[in-house]
Amino acid sequence: MPEESKHHRGPVIDKVDNKEVVDCQVCGFKHVLPLPTKAEQEDFYRQDFYESEKPLFFKQKEEDESWLTLQYSDRYDTFESSLPDSRRRILDVGTGPGFFLKHGKSRGWEVKGIEPSTSAAQYANTMGLDVDEAFLDASNSNKLGKFDVVHASLVLEHVYNPIELIQLMHSMLEEGGLLCITVPNDYNPFQATLREVDTFQPWWVCPTHHVNYFSPHSLSTLISNSGFTILLKETSFPMDLFLLMGDNYVNDGKLGRTCHHKRVAFDTKLANAGRNDLKRKLYQAFAELDIGREICIYAKKN
Repeated sequence: MPEESKHHRGPVIDKVDNKEVVDCQVCGFKHVLPLPTKAEQEDFYRQDFYESEKPLFFKQKEEDESWLTLQYSDRYDTFESSLPDSRRRILDVGTGPGFFLKHGKSRGWEVKGIEPSTSAAQYANTMGLDVDEAFLDASNSNKLGKFDVVHASLVLEHVYNPIELIQLMHSMLEEGGLLCITVPNDYNPFQATLREVDTFQPWWVCPTHHVNYFSPHSLSTLISNSGFTILLKETSFPMDLFLLMGDNYVNDGKLGRTCHHKRVAFDTKLANAGRNDLKRKLYQAFAELDIGREICIYAKKN
């Protein structure tokens, strides 16, 4: 066992691709063992993640921009309702192609991004955004400065040490600043049901991409233990519903995209009818039940 892995302990709950998923009693959340090295992760995310693993990602984000803007509006609405008008400086960690910052800039925010993928950082910069091509770490955090909001969407599941990263983001926030973290909601009750009654395998476990696996409770605990007060918990549309109703999109990209378009329609029609608040209340209730495809947690620096 690699030296680093000896510092983790907990029951093994799955084995996939010669990796174990443990419910780690040291970290407080589920993660794979053995962990990849930092060097392995950096090589993968700098050059291979979008190019070889997600070649359609940028195109699909362009197609989904109007729907994504609904999500981004929810987040910026929450930031703006929680901060004075004078505090509008945001750092996006793991910017990807930059659509989240593009929306913030359109609302008058001072936006800054950091993204390790060369292709994603270049894409974001072509939209006139200020995005550094790098991993966020102690070597560049001081240079980046302080922010009123630090946002990281679909990042913590990938990183070598999410505890260290949350603590670093805490140090980069101004007093009373906000943290917003989104991660996949895995090992949730709907996924468990599919394994129990339909003998589904744990399709969400992908050790090459996802090292860590969170629930609303474990993510809230991690953030609280890092010097934050939780303000709000939301999830997103529970895509597992389609699987429960017989639309098995696992390993079927075309069907998966069709199901995705249905959840886009659900969110969009509620928004167009002036019922976006209802949608948010629904997803906040889902969060209390550990239901929903993604978890989004807002917290304030203590």
